[in-house]
Amino acid sequence: MSKKELFKEFSEVSAKEWKQKIQFDLKGADYNEALIWESPEGIKVKPFYNSDDITDKIKNHTDTPKWNIGQPIFVQNETASNLKALDSLERGAEDLVFTISSAQIKIDSLLKSIPLKNKTIYFYFQFISATYIKNLIEYCRDKDVTIHLNIDIIGNLAKTGNWYTNLNQDHKELDTIVALSKNLPWVHTMGVDVSTYQNAGATMAQQLAYALAHANEYLNHYKEGSIPKFTFTVSISGNYFFEIAKLRALRLLWNTLAEEYNTNANCTIIASPSKRNKTLYDYNVNLLRTTTECMAACLGGANTICNLAYDAIYHKDNEFGERISRNQLLILKKESYFEMVSNPADGAYYIESITHQLAEKALELFKSIEAKGGFLSNLKSHYIQKKIKESALKEQELFNNKKEILVGTNKYENPADRIKGELELYPFVKTNARKTLLVPIIEKRLAEELEQKRLQDE
Repeated sequence: MSKKELFKEFSEVSAKEWKQKIQFDLKGADYNEALIWESPEGIKVKPFYNSDDITDKIKNHTDTPKWNIGQPIFVQNETASNLKALDSLERGAEDLVFTISSAQIKIDSLLKSIPLKNKTIYFYFQFISATYIKNLIEYCRDKDVTIHLNIDIIGNLAKTGNWYTNLNQDHKELDTIVALSKNLPWVHTMGVDVSTYQNAGATMAQQLAYALAHANEYLNHYKEGSIPKFTFTVSISGNYFFEIAKLRALRLLWNTLAEEYNTNANCTIIASPSKRNKTLYDYNVNLLRTTTECMAACLGGANTICNLAYDAIYHKDNEFGERISRNQLLILKKESYFEMVSNPADGAYYIESITHQLAEKALELFKSIEAKGGFLSNLKSHYIQKKIKESALKEQELFNNKKEILVGTNKYENPADRIKGELELYPFVKTNARKTLLVPIIEKRLAEELEQKRLQDE
């Protein structure tokens, strides 16, 4: 039986008829004030959506890839990190995400005995060295593995306020690395760290616009040659439907930008829950937050998802926290079947609508950034930092006034809760005085000031 035959007894209801019915049920209350709310991006969210809200079809940008479970590993000791990687793969991890702390880390020791065939390995480096990358590529050659190098000198400048070495040396190393990876389809060279903007308090439209402008600096630099492959590192907040739309909008915007450079290369998205809304007190609520955030990443179309342990902001890496965080993803994938449906958000009028609106607002902001000289110019003039700070302060005010709720922290808090004796890591913004070329973009959690007061009162 066709869909038309199945529903032929039911007449279609227009948006106008729905609104009239709602206004009748409101008994005189104002429709706009009672039921429409506005997001920080300026998007007005209605109580219902239908096909009338979709004016354009999003063409093939939401092809949801098969997403993998990633295991983040901070590498200070090759042997310990190698054992952890092998154990994680045994316990359900599919992709490995290594943060390399120094050029002294030996790649052959780190990857020893790891079954690399058909695997995807992400690397993040706290330094830049073309020689180190050359050795890494040579080690992985002929092993049928895909590697993401996530080389992002602009992201490092934005986050730390300094180049790794200096402007000329960083660009020299970057150009050498791009040349090394040229014509190697299994090597994804460039990275764009969007998570810094989210964790510092940027709105979603800002995150998308800055990601686009950030990537455009690299694209413009390499437009005369072979454009390298890009990987976007994204943090996911608790605004569930908007985060699904954000990832979809990111792919749409990337496709739009890539067309301008005559490349059809898809971008890769690696996503993880935001730290901005995570809390010390009533920390088990973090499990609920990370679960919905990982769900949004699944439905939004991330390639790899790395969960954040519920205790990550105040505990050192530990077996229990990491096992629980990995198991959350395993439950979503294997028991909740989040990998079984292709493009599950397609056709959802609400998500399609906010996807378009986020993309439009981000594109408008991107154009204004380019008109002012591009991302680096705006970063050096501190315009980017200023705008993120303004957005962060607005969000902080909502939290302080309990209009943005973190359960167990600024509402329904347990006064008997104690955390001081559990702290293994310093969970607040560190203010170490140091000389920088520009003001860095500082990541800060919403609950920090409130938590510091509660810690003093314990």
